[in-house]
Amino acid sequence: QPQLMESGGDSVQAGGSLRLSCRASGVIYRGYCLDWFRQAPGNEREGVARYDQKSGRTFYAASVNGRFTVSLDRAKNSWYLEMNNLKPEDTGMYYCTLSPICGERLPRRGDAAHWGQGTQVTVSS
Repeated sequence: QPQLMESGGDSVQAGGSLRLSCRASGVIYRGYCLDWFRQAPGNEREGVARYDQKSGRTFYAASVNGRFTVSLDRAKNSWYLEMNNLKPEDTGMYYCTLSPICGERLPRRGDAAHWGQGTQVTVSS
């Protein structure tokens, strides 16, 4: 069972940037999608970004498209979520996942088999 560890969450002002990291405890199986979810207080957990290793394609929620970028560093068993021009509505707990159910679409909670513990992002106006 791979363990996932997120880092990089912080408190920033609107317009700022953060880079979240997710490190897996072992080699990342190439059949998994590498996903990011977030959950704001009182809201459902939502998929915001996906990296499909098989196709190399990425997928983003409309609310983050053009501002967030997901990337992979296989040598470090890690993937990242680069977040630019952050907005207060980006505030929430961010989770990385390894998802064996890997369609070419945004991730859904049921796709994921392994979750990190979460890292908090707070954006103030």
